Amino acid sequence: MTVSVNDREVVITGIGAVSPFGMGIDALWEGVSQQRSGIRHTTLYAGLASPDQAGGEVREFTDESARKVYLKDHRKNLKAMCREIQLGVCSASLALQNSGLDLKTIDHERLGVEFGANLMLSTPMTLSPSVKACSTTDSHEFHFEQWGPLGFEQMEPLWLLRYLPNMPACHISIASDARGPSNSLTLDDSACNVCIGEASRIILRNAADMMITGSTGTSLHPLKTLHLALWDEMATSPTEPERRARPFDRDRNGKVPAEGACSLILEDRQHADARQARIWGRVLGTGASTVTDRQGKPLFRKALAQAMRAALKSAGVAPEEIGHLNAHGVGLKETDLQEAFAIHDVFGELATRVPVTAIKSFLGSAGAGSGSLEIAASLIALSHGVIPATLNYENPDPDMPKLNIVTGEPRAVANKVFLSINVTRLGQASASVIEAV
Repeated sequence: MTVSVNDREVVITGIGAVSPFGMGIDALWEGVSQQRSGIRHTTLYAGLASPDQAGGEVREFTDESARKVYLKDHRKNLKAMCREIQLGVCSASLALQNSGLDLKTIDHERLGVEFGANLMLSTPMTLSPSVKACSTTDSHEFHFEQWGPLGFEQMEPLWLLRYLPNMPACHISIASDARGPSNSLTLDDSACNVCIGEASRIILRNAADMMITGSTGTSLHPLKTLHLALWDEMATSPTEPERRARPFDRDRNGKVPAEGACSLILEDRQHADARQARIWGRVLGTGASTVTDRQGKPLFRKALAQAMRAALKSAGVAPEEIGHLNAHGVGLKETDLQEAFAIHDVFGELATRVPVTAIKSFLGSAGAGSGSLEIAASLIALSHGVIPATLNYENPDPDMPKLNIVTGEPRAVANKVFLSINVTRLGQASASVIEAV
């Protein structure tokens, strides 16, 4: 099981997590290991379309704490970063600290960035001064011809820069002085696995020795929760917010919006060994697939199955060598059902035995930020010799093919190879095969 090419091998030497449990990997592990939920009634946002204002917010990360604590070295650039960008930059900083990389001594030409994000949206209040300037006070009719002379000058000067989805990679590159390959991917939930695949191949072809990769995202946003309300189902029950994220459960009834970010430091094995770095795991392979019908309807089952098979083939790993599966587990009736069928398509009779966990049950759905946090949760749990459990899985769905959902306490495990999968609402699926160390 290896992806080494010309004696190069990709290892993970740093993890930086920013989640509804708090800042850093210790907070993430504490929440997951103690079977607590990071989903609550939100306090940082107004005007959410989320039922009861419930969601997974990073409460510790405020404008003040970002400026004074978590991003104090980036204060001058904060005005050019929306919250999602700030979360991503913060996670990269935490990952670099965790990796022990000395930015004063490394070859910066050999350090690159590959980062995933959502499409980023400003809030309604950001554009309201411009809209009001172009609208009549009596009928509220918008006059497009007034945009140039009146509306445009009311815009934030840095508005565009604050919401470009390639800016997390840009700010991370500037902060770390990364002069190697750089790229940004806006693949929503599937972004992280694809970023890991591209970053790994950059290292394998000897174009870099170190890559900062990961993803940041949110669905906890006034406009994005409105989109969820229009496009998907948002969980409305039970009454307690912490019980609403219920992947694969019979009573699941929708997504729970959330925010978060996580970065991973990927490194050539020889480079990591030379500096005696702690190694969290090895990237064995990745895969991706997008499948729709002729009308553009996503075919989740086929997309996920093809992505999993591609990742297993890339890794040179057979299904029976997978120690657990970190599922997309979004909590939507149809998506979870099709994911279960896809797992059976790939694993056959093993599908009822391979352990399955779903980290969104703890954190909610943070779009692009979810995939990287899910991988981090598996890596951290496996470093403790266990598979993380799934929260709120109480009643098996009789209409769903049987899965071996890990419930209750984290489950002890000897096989540390895992498969992590994600899919977007458009049918873009991705997968990573990783071996924890």
